[in-house]
Amino acid sequence: MPFFAYKARNGRGDLIEGIQEGPSSAAVADVLFSGGMTPVQIEVTTRGPAEGQESWLDRLQQEKITNVDVMLFSRQMYTLLKAGVPIMRALGGLQESAHNKSMKKVLQDIRESLDSGRELSFALQRHPSVFSSFYVSMVRVGEATGLLEEVFLRMFHYIEFEKKTRDQIKSAMRYPTFVIIAMAAAIAIINLFVIPSFAKVYKGFNAELPAMTKILIASSDFTVHYWPLLMAMIVGAIFGFKGYVKTSQGKLNWDRIKLKLPVVGSIIEKATLARFARSFALASRSGVPIVQGMSVVAKVVDNDFIAQKVEGMREGIERGESILRTAVSAGVFTPVVLQMVAVGEESGALDDLMQEIAEMYEREVEYEVENLSAKIEPILIVGLGVLVLILALGVFLPIWDLGKAALHK
Repeated sequence: MPFFAYKARNGRGDLIEGIQEGPSSAAVADVLFSGGMTPVQIEVTTRGPAEGQESWLDRLQQEKITNVDVMLFSRQMYTLLKAGVPIMRALGGLQESAHNKSMKKVLQDIRESLDSGRELSFALQRHPSVFSSFYVSMVRVGEATGLLEEVFLRMFHYIEFEKKTRDQIKSAMRYPTFVIIAMAAAIAIINLFVIPSFAKVYKGFNAELPAMTKILIASSDFTVHYWPLLMAMIVGAIFGFKGYVKTSQGKLNWDRIKLKLPVVGSIIEKATLARFARSFALASRSGVPIVQGMSVVAKVVDNDFIAQKVEGMREGIERGESILRTAVSAGVFTPVVLQMVAVGEESGALDDLMQEIAEMYEREVEYEVENLSAKIEPILIVGLGVLVLILALGVFLPIWDLGKAALHK
């Protein structure tokens, strides 16, 4: 999204200048109004909010702000605010103790924003790559309700769960990924070097070769002569896929397909629904209205297909339908979850039951992730066996036939 340089006046009439990312100048104006500021001038700029006068080399060497940095920031803010430390002093202390230089700059910008009379949520919103819209919305609710320190604690646990789930999936996929890369490298070496050597030997026999051997030799010849074309096609396919999933329709289609992938599809679906349930429970407990909460939660489920279903639920609630009915219409929840939603809606304890739903999905995700390697290993073994069988038949059948012919002579 483009950046917009703006000039605005706060409630005291002070002129404030800054840079805000947004889809359009109208959207930036809405953000300014929501932060209690009246825009005076908004113009497109090529400079980001925290770039200042840095060169492109400085920006290239900047440390990346990770989820761990945001998680620690949330925990430390909770501890400091709960201890009664003023927010400006708390931010100053965190800025001095931060090891990540990029995080230091973000904290400096937040302090300057607060010093200019802006709210903390508005200051965080100036850094969308660091603080998600969900994070900003929760902080805004915390400011309105006076429970800012509790919001920071809940966001710490939320980010911690997200990090734990991602780390578990990465850990489970490490071994299968290594095996697949090794198999791909082996196939490339065999096609480029091994089969051509055997092909020269077979050519000297002037004998009829088996069909499998002919296929392997033809495949090897194609790889040897057209490997630059193959590499270009692979690279083009990768970049084409990345470009396609960056489009709204492409990402929607890919997110729908991801939920149906064998082995990992159910894990992705359950992790996404756990994220939805936990986010909804967090928003509800923080005092966010259900309709607004649905809109915020739809932005953080990290799956456009599920987000579309959540938006459909929000529209149904706006029309006066019950949460249970909209959840049934969404078609992504299990009967057990729908039963818990019905009980929660009837008893008025929906946030507690949504938290239980999140924990239930999280336990299922943790169990499936722990057993992911065990599920993938048989598939890899079968694939490796098929590969070895094809190579054995293609390479050794001609030798076997020639050996039998020699014995008969």
